[in-house]
Amino acid sequence: MTTTETGPPAQGTAAQGTAAQGTAAQGTAAQGAPGQGVPGQGAAVKSAVRTVLLLEHFAARPGLHSLADIQNDLSLPKSSLYMLLRTLVNLGWVETDATGTRYGIGVRALLVGSSYIDGDEVVAAARPTLDRLSDDTTETIHLARMDGTSVVYLATRQSQHYLRPFTRVGRRLPVHSTALGKALLATHTDEEVRALLPRRLEAVTEHTVTDRERLIEELALVREQGYAVDREENTLGLRCFGVAIPYRTPARDAVSCSVPVARLTQGHEQVIKSALFEARDRLSVVTRRM
Repeated sequence: MTTTETGPPAQGTAAQGTAAQGTAAQGTAAQGAPGQGVPGQGAAVKSAVRTVLLLEHFAARPGLHSLADIQNDLSLPKSSLYMLLRTLVNLGWVETDATGTRYGIGVRALLVGSSYIDGDEVVAAARPTLDRLSDDTTETIHLARMDGTSVVYLATRQSQHYLRPFTRVGRRLPVHSTALGKALLATHTDEEVRALLPRRLEAVTEHTVTDRERLIEELALVREQGYAVDREENTLGLRCFGVAIPYRTPARDAVSCSVPVARLTQGHEQVIKSALFEARDRLSVVTRRM
């Protein structure tokens, strides 16, 4: 599911990323194509749609970008794009370099993203369970939410081992290549999955399932056994196990445990699965009324 780094054991992280960068505005942005407002609405709504498109563009592409590159990617009128960028720079939503010619996401996006995590009831309720799951497995733990065809990390607890996966809150990954995503997809019907995903899926690694019908066959097994597995489908050298939290139907949140394949024994795998089932049951209780 994630890249692997080596380093001293780290403490579990809470809300240190910007999960809202990609999750809050997708539905709004989808209502109008780049450069167009919502049908029947005025220029103010068009400007809002363009602002969302621009911020989501930066969220998906870290670093600084030239005006020409941004204009080429979004197909917005250059003069309007420049004025929008300067307005967002003045408001702190966009940052620029010393020359004033390259642009990237600003610090205010971090503040909004952090407030999304801080105010989320599920994240708050899940913290004790995530801590316990981390202690029980000694591996990296994730809480994520389904957003369209992606899962977005809401919370993470880092592994206690020297060799460990590295992730950040706010990261967005394909739903079909992760144990988190497959656990959530399994709570949908096959027809709903077909409507959501294209026939050919992106190959993140050489092990990623890229055929939608083959994935649907796997989802039947996920429903039967109660957990999903990512077999180096998102990151080579990592295996991940995930379970959906059934406080909604279909589920929108899931918990997972990632472990380097080199450290995964049959006994350790059983410990992880048992701990995930226990965590799912505890979270089912604490999130029942949400």
